[in-house]
Amino acid sequence: MVSSLLMSSPIILLAAGSSSRLGQPKQLLPYQGQTLLRRAAETAIAAAAGAAVVVVTGALHQKLLPELEGLPVHVVRNPHWADGMGSSLKAGLACLDALPQPLTSVTIMLCDQPFVTSALLEELLVTHTRTGRPIVASAYQEASGVPVFFAREALSLLRNLLATAGAAQLIRQHAELVATISFPKGAIDVDTPEQYAALLAE
Repeated sequence: MVSSLLMSSPIILLAAGSSSRLGQPKQLLPYQGQTLLRRAAETAIAAAAGAAVVVVTGALHQKLLPELEGLPVHVVRNPHWADGMGSSLKAGLACLDALPQPLTSVTIMLCDQPFVTSALLEELLVTHTRTGRPIVASAYQEASGVPVFFAREALSLLRNLLATAGAAQLIRQHAELVATISFPKGAIDVDTPEQYAALLAE
């Protein structure tokens, strides 16, 4: 059982994209009785265990709000979402910095990885405690990426990230700071109609 201390990392859930390759809002695609966004938000809330959860929207802000209704999350719209993931990450960090509780760590996740669970997010924090590494990423398809945990020592890297870059770039550039957990199904996301069809078939 993970202690409440380990489970207290704030979470930034990125949902700012326009889903241009998919042709419809990926955030609102149904999967197992919920939209991908609602599923991801509830997973984040469970893993955060009382810590703040920030959902960063962008292109589809108004369309996404009904899916977040009633959930204990902070919703921030990034007007510069088209600049890249780094821009949305900074919008999420700014929201967390404005809260009374000082920011000492953060977990970053996407809304289109349907196999992310609260247990997986908790494992990121457990691995940080066990290894002492300030960044703990998910490993899949011979690469490392989100969901990813950043401890206090690594927050400055996120704050200085270029708007056009993403967390995966930091993971590659600072491999000496990174521990990983195995998450083979992290490679399954939904960017195209074919990927969504494959998800439903599975």
